[in-house]
Amino acid sequence: MPVVNRIAAYADDMKTWRRWLHAHPELKLDCHETAGFVVDKLRAFGVDEIHEGIARSGLVAIIEGQGPGRTIGLRADMDALPMDEETGLDHASTVPGRMHACGHDGHTTMLLGAARYLAETRAFSGRVALIFQPAEEDIGGGRIMVEEGIMERFGIDEVYALHNEPGQPFGTFSTTPGPIMAAVDTFRIHIRGQGGHGAYPHEAVDPIPAALAIAQGCQTIVSRNNPPREDLVVSVTMVQSGSADNVIPEKAFVGGTVRTFTPGIRDMVERRMGEIVAGSAAAYGVEALLDYERGYPPTVNHEGEVEKAAAVAREVAGDAAVKIDRPREMGAEDFSYMLEARPGAFLFLGQGEGPSVHHPKYDFNDEIAPIGASFFARLVERLNPL
Repeated sequence: MPVVNRIAAYADDMKTWRRWLHAHPELKLDCHETAGFVVDKLRAFGVDEIHEGIARSGLVAIIEGQGPGRTIGLRADMDALPMDEETGLDHASTVPGRMHACGHDGHTTMLLGAARYLAETRAFSGRVALIFQPAEEDIGGGRIMVEEGIMERFGIDEVYALHNEPGQPFGTFSTTPGPIMAAVDTFRIHIRGQGGHGAYPHEAVDPIPAALAIAQGCQTIVSRNNPPREDLVVSVTMVQSGSADNVIPEKAFVGGTVRTFTPGIRDMVERRMGEIVAGSAAAYGVEALLDYERGYPPTVNHEGEVEKAAAVAREVAGDAAVKIDRPREMGAEDFSYMLEARPGAFLFLGQGEGPSVHHPKYDFNDEIAPIGASFFARLVERLNPL
């Protein structure tokens, strides 16, 4: 596997960086210590510009090539998840209730590795914009960075990102043109009845039957309202009510997630959910309010950029290790906002067997960091040759 020799030479440094990041996880937009670590490394590498405070703790660094040319954007996410770690590793999280369970510590490390090499060699024209983004897991730091104008401010022409993937063969790349990950919406349904004694239900207005009817009704959207060839997930993940066995509660709550790929299906789900909530409220004599929040849009790769990225991945990993017909999946990514703003591609990098992302025993495989860094570096050199 032709990893760039210079990058392979500092693989141990990358492992050290990654494990420090893993031990010091931060959440949402508050990735200030992580950003400080990144800035210190970038300054030591000799990048040309560092612009901080974008999306609160995000940053963009610029490396100038030799001569005029386009600006290639490379993105890494920096935030962790609000969960406890159960790996027992020496570099495990030092912060209770926070864990790098999705590998963003590894993504940041891979981009730092590419930055070090590109700043040393500068064997490309144009320039590179290194995007270090907070809040991928929540809020949408990618959206905020786009809204704050990074594409225009730094003249970014194309943008690319990698995500590690446990369970896929080590060092393999996979992607697809068009939709690769779904849009994500959240629904919260608040139901109010009238509380009372469990022995006298006729004197109360029980919100629980309405909550159960709404939960069951929402499941029929997939089976009865959605065209069978359209991908759709409606998952009721929370049904909450009550505090004692002999008390009819006043309130109930139903919540969950919706995953779609097309605007028409997204609109249909929101409409039908509103109808189900309103109809159930009338049927059971309760008040019910639907809060339907539209989140990240689908992550849609651009065909030409997928072809460019795949060619570079084959150079790094070999033809047999690159797949460009990956089935789209129902997870979501806020890199979608960057792909709405500029042409680009999102790829997965297999890290071998092990616990999945978002699992308390997950850990990023440090052995793939030089592969990902080599991909980023070669991508710039091939897209912007001297």
